[in-house]
Amino acid sequence: MTLFREAGPDDFEDVLRLYRQLQPEDPVLHDGSDAAAFARILSSPGLHLFVLEADGAVVATAYLNVIPNLTRSASPYAVVENVVVEKALRGTGLGKQIMARVLRAAWDAGCYKAMLLTGSRNPATHAFYEACGFSSDAKTAYLARPS
Repeated sequence: MTLFREAGPDDFEDVLRLYRQLQPEDPVLHDGSDAAAFARILSSPGLHLFVLEADGAVVATAYLNVIPNLTRSASPYAVVENVVVEKALRGTGLGKQIMARVLRAAWDAGCYKAMLLTGSRNPATHAFYEACGFSSDAKTAYLARPS
């Protein structure tokens, strides 16, 4: 059985463990800035860090940003980020479970759309997001980074 819930302060290490699977090249921080960012995320209205537990262990996470908006009858929109399923459990349906619940949270918040970006070139990743209800041909995404 699985449990979908918002992350709490005690989930910090589990979320970091999953994020290291997503971004293994990221440096391990020793100055506490990651813990401070985690605390800000948990306390910020409109930001939702979700986890999925199986047998009491955190096995997946996804981040939902609900962003206020003035168009579309002042309906907010959502951005989904950092979707990760425990590497050993990928392909078991846990990803679809957490994505369905994240999208339900977006719709329950009144969002008129949900967006996500992926840097993956893996066709299976794209097929996964399409199976979750996302379309790759609805909009064009551009990304800027500081120079």
